[in-house]
Amino acid sequence: MKHTAFHDIHARLGAKMVEFAGFHMPIQYTGIIGEHKRVRNTVGVFDVSHMGEFEVRGKGAFDFVQKMTTNDVGKLTEGAVQYSTMCYDHGGIVDDLLVYHCGEYFMLVVNASNLDKDFAWLKEHLDGDTELVDVSDRTSLLAVQGPKSIDTMRKLTDLDLDSLEFYHFLRGEVAGIDCLISRTGYTGELGYEIYFDADPALGETMWNAVFEAGAEFDIEPVGLGARDTLRLEVGFCLYGNDIDETTNPLEARLGWITKLKKGDFVGRDAIAKAKEAGITRRLMGLTVEDRAIPRHGYDIVSGGTVVGMVTSGTMSPLLEKGIAMGYVPVELAEPGTEVEIMVRHKPVPATVTKVPFVQKQ
Repeated sequence: MKHTAFHDIHARLGAKMVEFAGFHMPIQYTGIIGEHKRVRNTVGVFDVSHMGEFEVRGKGAFDFVQKMTTNDVGKLTEGAVQYSTMCYDHGGIVDDLLVYHCGEYFMLVVNASNLDKDFAWLKEHLDGDTELVDVSDRTSLLAVQGPKSIDTMRKLTDLDLDSLEFYHFLRGEVAGIDCLISRTGYTGELGYEIYFDADPALGETMWNAVFEAGAEFDIEPVGLGARDTLRLEVGFCLYGNDIDETTNPLEARLGWITKLKKGDFVGRDAIAKAKEAGITRRLMGLTVEDRAIPRHGYDIVSGGTVVGMVTSGTMSPLLEKGIAMGYVPVELAEPGTEVEIMVRHKPVPATVTKVPFVQKQ
């Protein structure tokens, strides 16, 4: 298994470690619920160095990224970040990703579990004067998330974080280390993601500086377990659960990042046909009022018939009730519609709900 530059720190802190996307990663430190609430209340820190980073360079870089992603890269200015997807020719999703406009090149940030697949897919479509470089192993990524993240980060940099808009980034020093720092994250909270060289010595310096700066806010390390519950509370999709090659962006509620009018891109024709024909299912939120916990793979039932499957589910630490996402027929997708979720072979009443479940950012 691969180790991130923070691996020794996780071990020293007694984190519960698991294999994830080929990496030895912390699933939790003191407990998922406490770590989740720390991020919602003050500030927490995630090692997300397992994510993939690709640089797209050359004269054809813009055209290539525009062809390979569903969002309109033409709307992206230098210093800005864009959420997007890559699709197969049949309209299914290869991955969801972030596109960074870095001036003379673009950086694509992809899911760790899809890194090799994504790189191969992009390489297969490479043409013209365009260069694709995988810099994942050379990149550390630390996410500082929560309402007190800005107060923490202000102590570590002279960069103007107060003027940094959501989904934008700056370059400069953080804790004396050259970084790219973006106002992005996977929690729904105010937060920052810090990209820098994957040197364990630099990782130790950055980690210690961030925790010293956040000490007054009871800053804590946070594992992948709470990262998942945090993203689900705000309705963010997880590749492999909520979206994959069998789902298209329209039924996944990602039409807002699918710009059919921008011109041709991979998957456009199939998505346009699906839109014209009308989608038959939609990814929706589901809430359960009793203490039953909906889990990935549980059946969604209406009138005694299985109509869908839970794609993601948990007990919300903030709402203290079961929340889930899953695909339901469009005729059942109206918020307030009553369905059932089969929890341990028993039908449990559930309500179709708009996401996010928790209003943030």
